[in-house]
Amino acid sequence: MKKVLFCIAALCAATTGGFAQSFSAATYNVRQLNAGDDARGDGWERRLPVIASLIRYHDFDIFGAQEVFHSQLLDLLAALPGYGYTGVGRDDGAEAGEYAAVFYKKDRFQLLDSGHFWLSEEPSRPSKGWDAKYVRICCWGRFLDRESGERFWFFTLHTDHKGRRAQVESCRLVVDRIRTMCRGERAVLTGDFNVGQTSESYAVLRDSKLLFDACDLAELRYAETGTENGFDPDRKTFRCIDYLFVTEGFRVLRYGILTDTYRTKEPAGSAKPYRARTPSDHFPVQVELTFAE
Repeated sequence: MKKVLFCIAALCAATTGGFAQSFSAATYNVRQLNAGDDARGDGWERRLPVIASLIRYHDFDIFGAQEVFHSQLLDLLAALPGYGYTGVGRDDGAEAGEYAAVFYKKDRFQLLDSGHFWLSEEPSRPSKGWDAKYVRICCWGRFLDRESGERFWFFTLHTDHKGRRAQVESCRLVVDRIRTMCRGERAVLTGDFNVGQTSESYAVLRDSKLLFDACDLAELRYAETGTENGFDPDRKTFRCIDYLFVTEGFRVLRYGILTDTYRTKEPAGSAKPYRARTPSDHFPVQVELTFAE
């Protein structure tokens, strides 16, 4: 009997690549509440159950979410039983303004520490940085993986969409914070960076010798379009603006841009009875990670 059990365990390890302690990490700009979206049929009330189903179906273990107002945060927690979060609103460090939040499965990860800083010259208080149009924030958690016993940090942010200097300086600040705070422990950085791979701010991250784009490291890559879709499921873009970076100490097994859509019934007399829609104006990025020596 022991030999049979051993053989079954060995077969399972072989068919899964031996990575029983891998976990799924993601980044997802879920799109803030917007009256214009409501008018076009892409309002939050319609999109929320689809987003929650997407997250549960693809089984995100931990993910960074951007453009989350406090009411949306509560909606997501209610729709995602078993998840906890860390993060604050960018306008006051409490509940006002958009959150950049880290959601995680409480039965898989233990939150050891958490915090936030603003993407500005005064990172300890709510402040607009450099030439940014809006106040921007980075939130983080330090976690224990209950399955492997490993510890790691997880950061998420949303850099400014207008200020080019703010984009660059924000990335420099984040690199410096990860280097000094994590002190060599593994870290994941996620977010909507509002830039493509040819930008100066992306180069700050790429050339840091600290952070590596998971897309470049992935052993299996599924990315047939970029991450910004503008609520148009037919749009093809070659630009990714949502990224997941890792430090050394991770192996990236899989990387994917998830282009899930859903259908809504159109008014009588429309050319087609149903319309394809995207759950957000961004596609989420999902990766499968395992801890490497």
